Formats: sequence, structure tokens, C-alpha cells
Amino acid sequence: MSTPKDFSHLDLNGRNFIEAKMFGANLTGADLRAADISSANLCGANLRGSWLEGAYLSGAVMPLAEMRNVELRDADLKGACLEGADLRNADLSNADLRGAKLDNVKLPEGWKLVRDE
Repeated sequence: MSTPKDFSHLDLNGRNFIEAKMFGANLTGADLRAADISSANLCGANLRGSWLEGAYLSGAVMPLAEMRNVELRDADLKGACLEGADLRNADLSNADLRGAKLDNVKLPEGWKLVRDE
């Protein structure tokens, strides 16, 4: 069994992580602005305090991810699995969450889910 990767505080701006297996990875404080992380497996990853502004996370699998204080402004999260993720204090301004799985997610203060009928 391999040890989760440590990418904490690295500059990964604009990098390609399409379909990457990053479960349990430490991405605390990493700069992932405009990175393509679509369809990646980030199950249980720690992204606390990371920058994901404008990142592509469509189809990413991120259940139970630690995402407190994450910058997700203008991020593409279409169809992402965020079940049980902790998004408290995250900036979700203009983030696209269409089709995302949000069961049991911890949302930023003042946010609530409104489901289409």
C-alpha cells in the first residue's frame, strides 16, 4: 500500500491531473488555479486552504474531501462527486455545480442546497 502523496503548498497552477489517482493526497495550500483535475480521484484528499480558482474539476470524485477555506471561484465542478466533503468557509462564487453530487456536504455559512424539481 502506497503512502498518500504530499503536494502541500506547491505551485501547480495550470497543471494537468486528468483522471489522476490522488486519493488521500495532501494538497493543503496548493496553488491549483486553472488546473485540469477533471475525472480525478481525490477521495479523502486534504485540499484545505488551496487555490482552485478557475480549475476544471468536472467529474472529479471527491467524497469526504477536506475543502475548508478553499478558493473555488469560477471553478467547473459539473458532475463532481462531493458527497460528505467539508466546504465550510470555501469561496464558491460563480462555481458551476450543475449535476454535482452534494449529499451530506458541509456548506459555507449562509449557503443551502436548492434542488430542481
